[in-house]
Amino acid sequence: MRAKDRIIVALDVDSLDKAKSLVESLAPHVGCFKVGLELLTAVGAPKVVEFVHSLGGQVFYDGKFKDIPNTVAGASRAVTRMGVKMFNVHCLSGSEAMKKARDAVDKVVNESEFCVRPLILGVTILTGLEFKDLVEIGIFDFDVKLGCITDECQKCLEKYRMENLVVHLAWLAQKCGLNGVVASPKEISAIRKECGSDFKIVTPGIRPEWAAKNDQKRFATPAEAIKAGADYIVIGRPITAPPAEIGTPADAAKRITEEILAVL
Repeated sequence: MRAKDRIIVALDVDSLDKAKSLVESLAPHVGCFKVGLELLTAVGAPKVVEFVHSLGGQVFYDGKFKDIPNTVAGASRAVTRMGVKMFNVHCLSGSEAMKKARDAVDKVVNESEFCVRPLILGVTILTGLEFKDLVEIGIFDFDVKLGCITDECQKCLEKYRMENLVVHLAWLAQKCGLNGVVASPKEISAIRKECGSDFKIVTPGIRPEWAAKNDQKRFATPAEAIKAGADYIVIGRPITAPPAEIGTPADAAKRITEEILAVL
């Protein structure tokens, strides 16, 4: 895989007019475009996918399917017929839903000689969430506070619990036949160790040194993520709205490609 093919650009816009110039300028310099809830809801999924394909781009359909198994299967059939490169299902939807997604893709591909098999990715824990957020929503039953340990040790304990959860979800996704997971840069090495070299890891939360961190809480630079074992990195604003000193979106993509090449 070429260095540029590892870059997935997040099209976090609300219209095709806003997406058009980005796709046209970036398609030669990146591997894929992530279309998410904002654009899919504003415009309509088939129209968005067809639009990106018409401009020479490939699509990561970031629909984050999370529903009962039959509904997840139906959505997986529909998105496979659109010809996307990859799509995702929440691991927290459960093993039956993930297996149904895999079976739905298999059925569509086997029935059509023209349909390309997409990668099915499991969403582990969103990169906008950290340990305290998982305590708040009840994924962790309580926030362990031990008066006998230092703040540094407390942070290590929280990191250990978060990593164990993410790795378990990745293991479950692999067991259910998914091709990989979407996971924070902080868990890449542990997932790679648990799931092996063929299991795909798509990593959002990527921020070059020269970019603002924005709302990402568990992030890394492109070089750090690739060096840790990520197959693909998802980057939004640092490419689509780069700082003036970086130049155009294409300039930003080229700079990130160079950073990836330096560690491959």
